[in-house]
Amino acid sequence: MRGRAGQVSERAKDFKGSLKKLLHYNKNFIILIVIALSLSMISTILAIIGPDKLKEITNVITAGIATSIDINKIKEIGLLLLIIYIISLLFDYIQGVIMAVVTNKFSKKMRGEIAIKINKLPLSYYDKTTVGDVLSRVTNDVDTISMTMNQSLSTLVSALTMFIGTLFMMFHTNSTLAIVAILSTVFGFFLMIVIMSKSQKYFDAVQNRLGDINGHIEEVFSGQNVVKVYNATSECLKEFDDINESLFENAVKSQFFSGLMHPLMNFIGNLGYVCVCIVGAILTMNGTISFGVIVAFMIYVRLFTNPLSQFAQGLTQLQSTAAASERVFEFLDEEEMPLQDKKNFIKLTREDVKGNLEFDHVKFGYDEDKVIIKDFSAKVKAGEKIAIVGPTGAGKTTIVNLLMKFYDINSGEIRIDGVPINKLTRENVHELFTMVLQDTWLFNGTIKENIRYNQKNISDEQIKEACRVVGLEHYIKTLPHGYNTILGDADSLSAGQKQLLTIARSMVINTPFLILDEATSSVDTRTEKLVQDAMDKLTKGRTSFIIAHRLSTIKNASLILVMKDGNIVEQGNHEELLAKNGFYAELYNSQFQN
Repeated sequence: MRGRAGQVSERAKDFKGSLKKLLHYNKNFIILIVIALSLSMISTILAIIGPDKLKEITNVITAGIATSIDINKIKEIGLLLLIIYIISLLFDYIQGVIMAVVTNKFSKKMRGEIAIKINKLPLSYYDKTTVGDVLSRVTNDVDTISMTMNQSLSTLVSALTMFIGTLFMMFHTNSTLAIVAILSTVFGFFLMIVIMSKSQKYFDAVQNRLGDINGHIEEVFSGQNVVKVYNATSECLKEFDDINESLFENAVKSQFFSGLMHPLMNFIGNLGYVCVCIVGAILTMNGTISFGVIVAFMIYVRLFTNPLSQFAQGLTQLQSTAAASERVFEFLDEEEMPLQDKKNFIKLTREDVKGNLEFDHVKFGYDEDKVIIKDFSAKVKAGEKIAIVGPTGAGKTTIVNLLMKFYDINSGEIRIDGVPINKLTRENVHELFTMVLQDTWLFNGTIKENIRYNQKNISDEQIKEACRVVGLEHYIKTLPHGYNTILGDADSLSAGQKQLLTIARSMVINTPFLILDEATSSVDTRTEKLVQDAMDKLTKGRTSFIIAHRLSTIKNASLILVMKDGNIVEQGNHEELLAKNGFYAELYNSQFQN
């Protein structure tokens, strides 16, 4: 488990490229985003005008202290200021609604494309990637990007507008105080840039560690029985602690750097207040500026330092987004299974296929330099029951994977009724086969739904008949809701009962080919006899491939293919192979030598 989960990615990071991809990905939402950001800019500009009006009110009050205050003038300016702030609030609210809509549409689109991508990736991708890491990209990484779009994007635009607008208004009001305010804050700005450059690696590490910890938890949780049987709880906790500690350290460092921004900007802002007040007092005493200018600059200093703080927060989020975007786009850019132009493929229907199948000098290896199936040839007639036996690693399951077109063969050909499967789409091949695997898979739904899985034309009577044949009828009747009982993770189904349900699922589908990959490995001897009888009925009229280690279960097979090191070393029926006293006889006798 630790092999994949604990590895630190060494690939080069291209954050600018990731952000460019993110921008291109949002091209359908650009108009809405531009409208929202424009509203944010207008709202900010209106907010910047406010201090100038407060300056006017202050000057009116100051001028009227010696004589009389012009209340009507104050009311006029105050009403205008109120209207400005209301419009600013309204525009800010509208842009927030627009960005919320865009963000949710973006999340929906991205998760949908990831879901489609999952089904387009070859099985080889999942051989080297943890499920938890994929889930982390779908959840944590997409959420990080969405949060940035919803919050930080408009914040950055608003901060930039505020920064430029405030700068303009300060120089428009008084250039001397403007220079004082800028000099008091420029130090904080450059310090912020330095901190951001140092903290980027920690934000990237946080995203990677989140994927690692999800992968580890998923693996340990799914294999909880094995963990407990082997007393590996302490070791698993140690692995978890190692990953969690790494996540903690990187998260603390990233948040430490980002946490510096707010107090730093507050300090710079307060320093700006002091400098403006001192210089402003001197200028006022000299008669250079009015008291209202100082009031306006007190607000401008805060408006000027706030964008720096918002920049820091926005850039912090942008760093996390860059790391998350890279992980998501890395997944979306993974090499897919070759596209299938259905115009160039032949379509075989279940009704038309007789069930003949041929392997012609098939050669295959998961890696090009490591060939597993070296030279596999066999002819199977319609309706025959073919057993594939051999020691672990001989290539039995690999043959089935090639037959189902899960992997493409390196050379040779596999033909169904004389048609090469490379002339058939993967979906068409899958339509012709029913599989019962060693690893059972049931989803959170009713028993009826699990058996009818993805087959719309299966009646309730067919489901009940299949359960009766495999011996599940009595057990189902003892359940509180019978066939409508919902199966979940907490159900007390034995491994054998789960296997019987998957066998019942295969019985209700009428396909010309059937594959049983260690289908009876999880049932006891008595149940095995019942299942064997059910499978005899199941295989009747179908071309069946049975992979089994219990050789007693395949005695009645029409043809037994004995595999060793990726090749067929013997073939024949049970009696013929025993009479040869070869490798099959050795395997068979070894199971009964005691």
